[in-house]
Amino acid sequence: MSGVTLTDQFGRSIEYLRISVTDRCNFRCTYCMPLAGLPWLPKAEILSYEEIVAIVAQLAPLGLRRIRLTGGEPTIRPQLVSLVQQLRAVPGVEDISLSTNGVRLPELAQPLRDAGLDRINMSADSLRADRIVAIARKSLAFDPVVSLKAAEAAGLSPIKINVVVLRGVNDDEVGDFARLTRDHPWHVRFIELMPVGDMRELTWEHVVPTAEILDRLSSVDVLVPDDGPSRGNGPAAYYRYAGAPGTVGVITPMTHTYCGTCNRVRLTADGRLRTCLFGDHEVNLRDALRAGLPLEPLFRDALAGKPKEHALLQMQVGGLRALSQVGG
Repeated sequence: MSGVTLTDQFGRSIEYLRISVTDRCNFRCTYCMPLAGLPWLPKAEILSYEEIVAIVAQLAPLGLRRIRLTGGEPTIRPQLVSLVQQLRAVPGVEDISLSTNGVRLPELAQPLRDAGLDRINMSADSLRADRIVAIARKSLAFDPVVSLKAAEAAGLSPIKINVVVLRGVNDDEVGDFARLTRDHPWHVRFIELMPVGDMRELTWEHVVPTAEILDRLSSVDVLVPDDGPSRGNGPAAYYRYAGAPGTVGVITPMTHTYCGTCNRVRLTADGRLRTCLFGDHEVNLRDALRAGLPLEPLFRDALAGKPKEHALLQMQVGGLRALSQVGG
């Protein structure tokens, strides 16, 4: 394993790559994608699995250690298990995780685990069937608890649940989600809404500040600060109820930025390295890879331009029309 550590211009160590394997999704969540969808990327522009693995193989010796597969919805791309197997074989890669809406976990959790997937983050914005349909704007007979139990049975750990809190939509379910952590070793993270691009019909009026979320969590029981799960803590601040096997956490992109400790970059489905979720700085790795050029110079140049922090509070979103374009 290489001892190389890559840092950006502000001294942040970059070891985490989020890889979008598709821009498509089987949901149309109100905060993530327009109801009509977006113009999908042509197949020829999307990285093949072999190209994704080739990029990771060039970056791992430079200090890349952690990978997260995202979308759109990554599980709708065929043969995702094969990609996990190939990434698991890359020397230096220590952790592979998946962000998913969970619809296909009952059938895929065990094969993905067997292929080498370590853990999942599952988006679940309601526990009520009618609200799931209203938020996702698709009816897929989806029960998030069934999918979470499938992931747990497969041995994926830690299991994190991402809940985007929307005022007047699902904010009355904060306590219901929190109570799950008393019975299961799951880590529920409540995320402030990020109004982005074409999603701006969801405005500041729909944002529930973290202070208010914590008040609601405290009404369930006494919260005790906690270190959270042992792997992949990321930007969340965690708490635990006495005796609970799981934790609750809050992620605060709107009221408190966490850019100072950002250790990640993102690879879009068409092979652009994006150094900030809401920045406009990106480097085309796909064309260089297909031309047989080394990627290290491009990667180092990209890190030299990684911004100090996002400009989301100024409603600058780096050209994004929807979060689905970069997998969050």
